Parts: sequence; structure tokens; C-alpha cells
Amino acid sequence: MNTSPRPAATAAKAEAQSSGGASLFSVVVIVLAYIVSLLVYKYVFGDGSHFQGGDNKMNPLPGDYLGIVYKGGFVVPILMSMLLMVITFSIERMLTIGKAKGSKSIESFVRTVRQKLNANDINGALVACDQQKGSVANVVKAGLMKYNEMSRETTMATDQKVLAIQKEIEESTALELPMLEKNLVIISTLASIATLTGLLGTVFGMINAFAALAQAGSPDAVALANGISEALINTALGIGTSALAIVAYNYFTSKIDELTYSIDEAGFSIIQTFAGQHGNNANAGQPVRTV
Repeated sequence: MNTSPRPAATAAKAEAQSSGGASLFSVVVIVLAYIVSLLVYKYVFGDGSHFQGGDNKMNPLPGDYLGIVYKGGFVVPILMSMLLMVITFSIERMLTIGKAKGSKSIESFVRTVRQKLNANDINGALVACDQQKGSVANVVKAGLMKYNEMSRETTMATDQKVLAIQKEIEESTALELPMLEKNLVIISTLASIATLTGLLGTVFGMINAFAALAQAGSPDAVALANGISEALINTALGIGTSALAIVAYNYFTSKIDELTYSIDEAGFSIIQTFAGQHGNNANAGQPVRTV
């Protein structure tokens, strides 16, 4: 009697565990990014050495960009934390996708597997999977192992064997690939809200600028300059962060699509090879057993 857990249940359990780990990682990154940004904003950008008279309430020194950024107001550390999050999650996704690809290029690996399948060298294809490693190789290896199992099966029809191989590949894909999309939703969200947050800081800056103009008598030139500076700095940070997040999201999405296509191509080759080898006779190539 087979007491091993079903592949679908195992995949669901593994995905739930990985989802919990990814969520904890995301929360830690978000909290640390804001804390680091706040400390840098307050103690580095806001240091008195960047301002006239050594007071960060005064105008920044000419050409001192750290002091200029500090004048962006309280929205600046929020935008800085978003920028750090985009960079951190992009690095994490790059490492994860690179690990999923394996040791060699995906195109070379898939080509090798197809050549081994065309030569009916299943063991050679399994060796190629062991050498490649990564999520793509794991899915292909699961399909090849099911191929060997179905080749020895004598009680099932060929169509049933093909469906069993296809199901094994689909379940292995469901187990391996979902982790590739983790945290991409955070990057896509940052791409949207970074611009809106920057615009919010722009509005606050313009409010301060017009408040300086509305004073009786001569306008407060310092307050006016600070308000305009706050508006422009927040706009620049928001647009820059959003642009970086959009580029990162599109890049990683294309890489995931490439991996998915490679798995589909290798899986199709496995199924077609099995159907071609065993289509005419489900028991072809099997040794005759005598009792």
C-alpha cells in the first residue's frame, strides 16, 4: 500500500510554508527599509554641516545636495524607504530566478534534453537534469522519472500513461514555479504608489510655497524656496522610484515567462517522445515475463 503523500497535497503544503516565509521576509524588509531611511534622512541629510549657520532649518549650502534633499520634508524618508524596498526585492528576485534557471543556460539545457529524448536516452536526460539543477530541471526530472515508471507499466493504456506523465509535470510545475512570483506584487504596488506619494509631497510643498506668498508685506523668501524645493524633490523621488519599479517588474516577469516556456517545451518533448515510442503498442519494448 502506498502511504506517501499525494503530490498535489505536498505541493500545497510546500507552497503554504514558502508563502509564510516570504511574507515574513517582506515585512522585515519593509520595516527595516523605513527605519534605515528615517535614520539617514534625520542624521545624515539633516546634519547641520549641510546648512547655513549649522541649522537644518536654514537654507542648504550652495551645491549641497544632501541638504537639498532634506528640504523635501517628511515625505522624503517614505519615498526613500520605497526606493530601498524596490532595490532589495529586485536583488532577491534576481537571486531566486537565477537559482531557478540552474547552472547553465535554459536554452542549452532544453536542447540537450530534447536531443537525449530523440535518441531515447532517458538516463542521459536525467543526468543532464542533475547537472543543471534548479526549478526547471526539477520539473523536467519529475516528468522523466514518470516516463520511466510508465514505460514499465503494463496494465494502463497509452493514453492513460500520457495523461499520467502530463499530470506529473503539471504538479511539479505547481510546486516549483509559484515562488518565482513572490514579492513581484510588492514591486508592482510600489510602482503605482511611489508616484502618488511623490505627488502628495509635491502638494504639501506647493501649499507651503503659497503660504509664504500669502503673508502680508514682502513674501518670506526662505519659506518660499523651501516649499518649492520640497515639491520638486518629492516629485523627482516619486517618479524615479516608480520608473525603477516598473522596469524591475517587467524584467522579472519576462524572465519568469521564459522559464515557463522552457518547462512547457521540455514537457511537450517528453510527452511526444513517449507517445511516439509507445503509441502503437503500449507494451512495446517490455520484456516478456514467464511464470
